[in-house]
Amino acid sequence: MRVSIDVSPAVNGKAGLGRYAASLTAALAAQHPAEVHLFANVTPGGQWPAELATLPRTSVRAGYKFWRLAVLMGHLSGAAWDRLLPHPVIFHATEHLLIPLRSVRTVLTVHDLIYRLFPQHHKRLNYWYLNLAMPLYVHRADHIITVSEATKRDLMRLYGTPEHKITVVYEAAAPCFAPPPPARIAETRRRYGLPDRYLLTVGTIEPRKNLARLVEALAALRRDDPALRLVVVGARGWLTGSFERAIEQFGQQEAVICLGYVPDDDLPALYAGATVSVLASLYEGFGLPVLEAMACGAPVACSATSSMGEVAGQAALTFDPEDGEAIVTTLRRLLADADLREVLRQRGLARAAEFSWQRAARETWEVYERMQTG
Repeated sequence: MRVSIDVSPAVNGKAGLGRYAASLTAALAAQHPAEVHLFANVTPGGQWPAELATLPRTSVRAGYKFWRLAVLMGHLSGAAWDRLLPHPVIFHATEHLLIPLRSVRTVLTVHDLIYRLFPQHHKRLNYWYLNLAMPLYVHRADHIITVSEATKRDLMRLYGTPEHKITVVYEAAAPCFAPPPPARIAETRRRYGLPDRYLLTVGTIEPRKNLARLVEALAALRRDDPALRLVVVGARGWLTGSFERAIEQFGQQEAVICLGYVPDDDLPALYAGATVSVLASLYEGFGLPVLEAMACGAPVACSATSSMGEVAGQAALTFDPEDGEAIVTTLRRLLADADLREVLRQRGLARAAEFSWQRAARETWEVYERMQTG
């Protein structure tokens, strides 16, 4: 069974979506080396990830916005782009973009419906596109994979997608996310100029990450713990003004350390060195930083909403991300209790071990097989 997988987000460096596409595809190729073919739109500056570089591939080269619009217009006009692919049985779109195909069965991974749930947190053009295109792509796909039960429920509620058309396949932390030796933690802390005690949050800076409320919580915590810092790892995304204003409003200019993009080689030590890893997002399709932190041995506090509580299970303290007092209370409890942090470290390591890309690949291949025979 020949499968063509769209790995455009991995080639074009799109943060969490790119990690998903590269990790899942590499695991699929390891299990089915003769049956996996790659497809990608390579935008200017795009590069094939090393783990995918030797796999057979087909590519087009178009600007990101042009390509998105061309795909949508292709669907609306009834076009079929089958000639772009070397006769696969299955085509798997790993981001929210499904090329129009006629003679090939299609799988679409839906990571989240954030644009529907929080339209105010999207740029207007992006919201317009997703609101128009996603219902069409979801309808046209022969099967949907979601990365959490939360996203599955959203699809069924917002688009009326039948349950039998959706399969949940969880993501996983990459193998590099594991507890590093103490010397590595200390060296990384020195290199980035980090203090002994810090909260760590990882993810693209955008309103949905709820960083403004996290800065407000930091200010409250530092009244009794002035040495505490908040380390923010992630590129600046869009609509970052609320985060920047909160830093000014609560006088936390010296206490918030923005590292920007950090290579994967350094992330495990940053996670493991954190006093607490926190993800205060209003919504996540999966919330991979929760799992990465657990895999590295960091105690975790995260939002209870959407997929985050689902992923964390009993291995993290959770809170309502819209309740500032709840965030403060949860973090204060964890910061003050070393025994509790150790309990969560051990639970987190066990919880993270339940997820793997090998398992995700097996379950994804089972979806392909059911589509071929069904």
